[in-house]
Order: sequence, then C-alpha cells, then structure tokens
Amino acid sequence: MRKSISEWSFPAKMSLYDRMVLAKEAGFEGIEIALTEDDEAGSQSGAGLLCMQSYSEDAPRIVGAARRAGIEISGVATGLYWSYSLTADDPEERAKAMDVTQALLRSASLVGVDGVLVIPGNVHATFIPGCPVVPYDVAYGRALVAMQEIAPLAAELEVSLGLEYVWNMFLLSPLEMLRFIEEVGSERVGFYMDTGNMMPTGFPEQWIRLLGEHLVRVHFKDFKRSVGTIEGFCDLLEGDVNWPAVMGALAEVGYDGWVAAEMMPPYRHAPEELVFATSRAMDRIFDMGP
Repeated sequence: MRKSISEWSFPAKMSLYDRMVLAKEAGFEGIEIALTEDDEAGSQSGAGLLCMQSYSEDAPRIVGAARRAGIEISGVATGLYWSYSLTADDPEERAKAMDVTQALLRSASLVGVDGVLVIPGNVHATFIPGCPVVPYDVAYGRALVAMQEIAPLAAELEVSLGLEYVWNMFLLSPLEMLRFIEEVGSERVGFYMDTGNMMPTGFPEQWIRLLGEHLVRVHFKDFKRSVGTIEGFCDLLEGDVNWPAVMGALAEVGYDGWVAAEMMPPYRHAPEELVFATSRAMDRIFDMGP
C-alpha cells in the first residue's frame, strides 16, 4: 500500500505547493488534492486549489508543483457535494452536482490519477445547517440514475468513482453499498473506504471484506465511539478503530493502492506537527498487517 494524506489535513492558508513539500518531508508518497468551486475560494485561502471554473488551466500547474516537490497526486476529492447533492429535490441542484462530478473526473484525468471521491447523495446530514430531508427511496433512485449516467464518462476517462459513506444517512450498511454498486453495473463505479466514518454504527474491517473487489481508494481516520459526535474524530491510534483487523482485511482482499490520511479538526497537535505525527502513526498501522 502507498501512503498519502489529504490536503484538508493542512493549515487552510498554506499553499498547495507548501502542503506538498511538507507532506514529502513527513514521509508521504502522495497527496490527495481537492476540487473547489472557483478561483476566488482558492485565492482567498492562498491554497491554489483545483477549481471548477479553471481546472484545465490549474492541472498543469499542480502537476508541475507535485513534480518539484517530489510527490505524487494520489486522488481528487471535493467538499462541494455538501452544497450540491446528487439526490436533492431541486433539479437545478442535482444538475450542478453532476457538473461537479464531471469536473472531478476530467480534472483527475488531467492530473494523472485514476480515482476520485464521490458522495452519491444524502438523505440528511445533521452537521449541515438547514440540510433538507430526502425520502430514502427517492434518494436511492436519484443516486442510481446519476451514477449510471456518469459511468460512461468515467469509463472513457479511465477514472473510477469511489462512493463514500460519510454520515449522509444513505447506503448505511456494506451490504446496501454493495447492492447499489452492483446495480450501477460499471467497473468504474466502486467504493471509497473511510475507516472512521462507519465507526458509530459498524466495523470498517467488515466493510472492507464485503466490498473488497470494488475498493477504489482508502481513507484512514480514527474515531472515539464514547464521544459519538463529529468531535469523536481523533488522531490515528487514539480512537477505537481495530487497526490490526483493518490491515488484515485489506490484505485479505488484496488491496495495495493508495491510503490517504484525512485528519479532522480539532487537532491535538500544531498543524505542521500533525502531518508528521500522522505519518508516524500510519507507519505503525502498516506494520500491523499480516
């Protein structure tokens, strides 16, 4: 397996190049970059993010920055699905979410990666103020249509869509996620595993075993069940994830691709130290494999 880190794990005002340099110094082989909505968002943070309106121009610059930093781009994610849902009641919002998904695929192809993180929709998200509730069956049908419509572009670009369960009250079990992926019926639509997200209701090692042949990417996060809320996300090795079981399951299904740490605030460490502490923790977790 190859060790990566999400760019969301870095200080917000740090440039993307500086994030790459710091990740490399900390011992990461790759960095997962994020698609944002426009140039203004990127310029305000100083991050130089990959932008919806300019990804074709941004991609060569980002590839060049990665080359100079000596690091690879491991994947592309986005936070835009919390603004534009593929299962929203508003058809214009659903269309915008499809635009986001197309931009993810095309930008990933331009930066040379073969997997992106996709949130296929939601029934509700308690951590999003004012998030509406969509009937479960309606959300399922809309998400299925969306994935079947976008799958041919994914196949054309040779970039896989990794569907993530992320506290969206949707596709709540590994068997349901498996059924959904099989109903989409595309080799380019699979599963993005996050070890922390299902901890309040399940066991990541079980998800891995049931969805192993469909794994696109893996996120490492840890979570304290005794907290139970979003504040339960914590540093790696400080929560309740059974890391030997996770590593055993990944070995069992033969996964040897990218594993990206996605660290969530609040942080116990200073931001720069968090990156080094996370790298050390990932090395220890990798050593727990069979």
